[in-house]
Amino acid sequence: MTNSIHNPGVLETFSQSPLSSKVVLFGVLINRLSGFLQIFIVLYLVSLGYSHQQTIIALAIYGTGAVIGALAGGAISERFGPRFASMISMGATAVLTAALLYLDHFVSILIVVALASLCAQLFRPASAALLSWQTPPERQTMIFAIYRLGLNLGATGAPLIGYALYHWGGESFTWLFWGEAIIAALYALLAMLTLPGKRTDGASGTATAASKATTGSYLDVLADRRFVMFLLATFCHSAVYVQYITTLPLYVEDKGIPLFWYTLAVSLNGIIVICFELFITKFTQNYNKRYVLAIGFTLIGAGVAFYAVPIGPAALIVGTLIWSLGEIISGPVFFAFPANAGPAHLKSHYLGSFHFMFSLGIALGPVIGGWLYLSLDTIFWPIVAMGSIFAALVCSQCVREPAESSASVPSQALNKTDEAIE
Repeated sequence: MTNSIHNPGVLETFSQSPLSSKVVLFGVLINRLSGFLQIFIVLYLVSLGYSHQQTIIALAIYGTGAVIGALAGGAISERFGPRFASMISMGATAVLTAALLYLDHFVSILIVVALASLCAQLFRPASAALLSWQTPPERQTMIFAIYRLGLNLGATGAPLIGYALYHWGGESFTWLFWGEAIIAALYALLAMLTLPGKRTDGASGTATAASKATTGSYLDVLADRRFVMFLLATFCHSAVYVQYITTLPLYVEDKGIPLFWYTLAVSLNGIIVICFELFITKFTQNYNKRYVLAIGFTLIGAGVAFYAVPIGPAALIVGTLIWSLGEIISGPVFFAFPANAGPAHLKSHYLGSFHFMFSLGIALGPVIGGWLYLSLDTIFWPIVAMGSIFAALVCSQCVREPAESSASVPSQALNKTDEAIE
């Protein structure tokens, strides 16, 4: 089950990464930390006098843009390189977010919201592809654990920073959206100065004339039956995962459980992931990916199912602790695996399809979960948990360790400069 290769820790992995990888890890944090639009779009539209039905439409449009953006990001990164994809992503997000302040027609607002959501997602496959290209196989899981730390820190800090800007702006959204625009624009400039362009032999250490001559598309990804099953597992997992944000609050209210306990449970998840995921990854990176994913997803399913146990607030806390443990076990491997699941020349397409299915599960999960909960009540939790159990079974059968030939870069090449900037 274990690998004999030395698996370095957090500081060693980060310090020996190329500058462009460090910039990407910083950009992941910035991308989530400045994501005020997703958090405050409902409040913004309400402040303009729009109805709750219209805000729901806007949220649906935002989710649709995010799903499409994940696919587009993979294709753009593969064709034009991570530098171009990151610049377009953050630069366009900056312009579109600021533009929202000066629109007064609902249709135009919806168009800009969709485009802003789409552009913000272009960054994800590009950043993941670059990290994978510049990280040797034995460090892939740890580098994606650091990647996830940036995501989680950003998600935790964004509401606090957003509220501070809203308050300092005199209870208006001007500073809020302009703050996001400025932060995104500054990172677009940083990406232009530091990230590599299209991949060449010097960038990856593995590209050959044959691979450079090879072109691919998402149809090639669909031909990989094992990975298609993994994508199905990804959708099921993310659809189950999102229930703690969407359906669980409804359940808490229906059962008369004080809101304090839900808030405590959600806070515990954030604390556990931020404080312990990197530590746990130091050990889990030694094990076969399919076992790690299967165990993690099984724990997530068990934790979600535990919410149905009739012990009041204790079920919230215990259930959340169980699935949080599953998250920190499986999370880094879950994000690292797609980068090396297929041929090297399709890396960005594999990542784009992964982020697409993950975003699709996040978008459709609340709809599916809400409908099932209204029909099933408490028994909903063990039923929906079967999605994670299914994902665990699929990963135990379909996930394979990448071949040595698909390694990203040799360890000795880590400290080389980014020779691929064109």
